[in-house]
Amino acid sequence: MEVFAVEGLPEVRPGDDVGQLVAERVDLQDDDVVCVASTIVSKAEGRQANLSSFPPGDRARDIAAAIEAAVDEEKDPRFAQAVVEESEEILTDAPFILAVTRFGHITVNAGIDRSNVPDADLLLLPEDPTSSAERIRDSIQDHAGVAPAVVVTDTSGRPFRHGQRGVALGWAGIHASRDWRGEHDREGRELAATVQSVVDELAGAANLVTGEGDGGTPVAVVRDFDFGDHAGSDNLFRDDENDIVRQALREWTHVRD
Repeated sequence: MEVFAVEGLPEVRPGDDVGQLVAERVDLQDDDVVCVASTIVSKAEGRQANLSSFPPGDRARDIAAAIEAAVDEEKDPRFAQAVVEESEEILTDAPFILAVTRFGHITVNAGIDRSNVPDADLLLLPEDPTSSAERIRDSIQDHAGVAPAVVVTDTSGRPFRHGQRGVALGWAGIHASRDWRGEHDREGRELAATVQSVVDELAGAANLVTGEGDGGTPVAVVRDFDFGDHAGSDNLFRDDENDIVRQALREWTHVRD
C-alpha cells in the first residue's frame, strides 16, 4: 500500500470545488482512497465564523467559568457558546468541553478549530461530512473520469493515550468498517467480536503524510489498499444506548453537579 500527499493545493476559499482542485493535481485511479482534511472541506463550505457571531448565553458563561476554575486559564465564553451551538450534547464541561456533534462524532470543543483560519476566528466542522465526501467524490468523477473512495478526516485525541491521531468524520465509496465476525483465525476459531474501523485507519495513515501545523498538504491518496472479501458496515459512531462510556460520563456529570 502506498500513501502520498497531494502537493500544490491553494488556500481553499468558500465556494471552491475541492474535488476539482484534487483532480487537477494528481492522476487518480478508481481504487484509490482520497483522504481530505475536514479543514479544507469546511473552508470550501463556508464554515468559517467569528467569535462576535456567538454572544454567550448563561450556559456558555457557566461553562467558561467552570473551565477557568478547573485549569486556572481564561476561557472566552463566546467560544463556549460556539461549541454549545455546534453540539447535540455537552458530555463534560470542565476541565474541557467534550461534545457530541450533530452528525454523531464525539470530540473536544465539537471539533472547532482556531488554527490555519486566515479570514476568521473559528473554523467549524462540516455540517454533514459524509454528504461532503459524496460531493467531493462526484466532483472527482466529473473532472477525472474515475470515482475513488473519499474519506473526510480530522485529528482527535483518544481516551487513555497522549496525543492525537487522524480519524474519519465522513466517507463515500467505501464501507466504514470491515466485519470479521463469522470468519476464522489460523486455529479455526470463529471470530465473534472483531469489526475493524477501516476509515479511521486510512485517516491515520493519511495523517502521517499530511501532518499538522503549516505543512499545507491537507489531502492524501492511499493507493492499493485492499478491503478484501469481508462483510462491510457503515456503522462508525456508537449508538447512544450502546455507549457505556457516554452513559458513565453523564452519570459522573450529574453526581458532580
